[in-house]
Amino acid sequence: MDFNELSLDLEASLGELAMLDAHTHLDSAHLTARGLHDILLYHMLVSDMASAGSLDRERLPEEPTDEEARIRIERAIPYLPAISNTSCHWCLRMILEDLYGWKKPVTLGNWRELDALIRGRFHEQDWAGRILEKAGIVRSCTEYWRRREGSHDNYLQYNLEWAFFARSQWGEFDTAVYELEKSWSDGTPGTPLPIAPGASRRKVPREIRGTDDIHQALDNYVDAIPALVLSTAQHISTDIDYRVVDEKTMASALGRRGNAGPAERDIYASYILEEFFKRFEKRNKGQVFQFSLGAEPLPYETASRIGQRTIAQLADMIARHPDIRFQCFLSSGHANQSLCTISRELPNFSLAGFWWHNFFPSIMERVMEERLDMLSTSHQIGFFSDAYTLEWSYAKAMLVRKVMSRVLARKVQLGQYDKESALAVAKSILYESPQSLLGMKPRS
Repeated sequence: MDFNELSLDLEASLGELAMLDAHTHLDSAHLTARGLHDILLYHMLVSDMASAGSLDRERLPEEPTDEEARIRIERAIPYLPAISNTSCHWCLRMILEDLYGWKKPVTLGNWRELDALIRGRFHEQDWAGRILEKAGIVRSCTEYWRRREGSHDNYLQYNLEWAFFARSQWGEFDTAVYELEKSWSDGTPGTPLPIAPGASRRKVPREIRGTDDIHQALDNYVDAIPALVLSTAQHISTDIDYRVVDEKTMASALGRRGNAGPAERDIYASYILEEFFKRFEKRNKGQVFQFSLGAEPLPYETASRIGQRTIAQLADMIARHPDIRFQCFLSSGHANQSLCTISRELPNFSLAGFWWHNFFPSIMERVMEERLDMLSTSHQIGFFSDAYTLEWSYAKAMLVRKVMSRVLARKVQLGQYDKESALAVAKSILYESPQSLLGMKPRS
């Protein structure tokens, strides 16, 4: 059997394996697309269109008015021909053809017909289940605040995205302090701040004025983590110089908050993150500390960027807290080999899927192949979609299967695996390790 035949044969077999989607932003209020805007204006496609010249670089609001959606759709459509080469556009075609039977180009003349089709399906009671069945996804993990009233607990499990203590924001230097103030003011888990919050950064009622406030706010944060969640998800920015900061240094830096710069930013994030780890480790109810790595701020979105210093400091953090299970979503292809070497030696550190700037076939192949060569299947999760609707979960699941079939075919031809062992490896990272590493459970 030649390579293409073997790859297609493996892809068909992979299609029969169940998958667990370890990280999404699916919302119980609307698991599937409410209209064309929820598919066409997914932020990865918005970035594609920005590369083609579109001036609409910001994300569409999650609850747009019909007029906001119409304006953005009609401004986006002229850029679709220029991005037809991209893998994101390929995913768009898979969604429209496979799920909606739409095989025509989307144009200014026909988009309302497609929009009506999608809106009609949204109101079909079994539509979400049909997409999941077609995707082979048996359960997904999403943000806790998107649980709403728990109406889709049969489909969903949850992680906590609330405050990000080590995320850099464009043009800000006190982000860590503000994130903690916001969560302290929330009291109970709320929505996280967006990337590039800008004017949405509102004044909060509980301000941090000293280290005693930090300790109280962190105690409140850790105590408020719901037992229901499998993990808490944050970001580790490469712009921050991480070190163990003493209380006196932190107190002094707080006094300079009004004129904070990079030095204060590093102190704030290092101190707050370490104090959080101490509490999270002591509480230790089996929840995982998930973190994203390698996506750094631009005015609207992020770019893939990570320094070797960050990787060394990350290893130090993980080793310093052996009772916390750390799991990384990586957005930098070149850093993967380094993280694999760390995961080989630190038993409390695992890697998961392909995140954001890594979710392109050429990078996925490299990352997947390196991990299969370097790490036990019990130390890696093979898939998460990061999707906001099940349509994009479907497309990304299809793309992962296509890429994985090629990686496994090469290893079969090399003699490293036979077909049976290749499929066993796939089952392990797509279905079994999300259960053992994260605590996901298939639907009953």
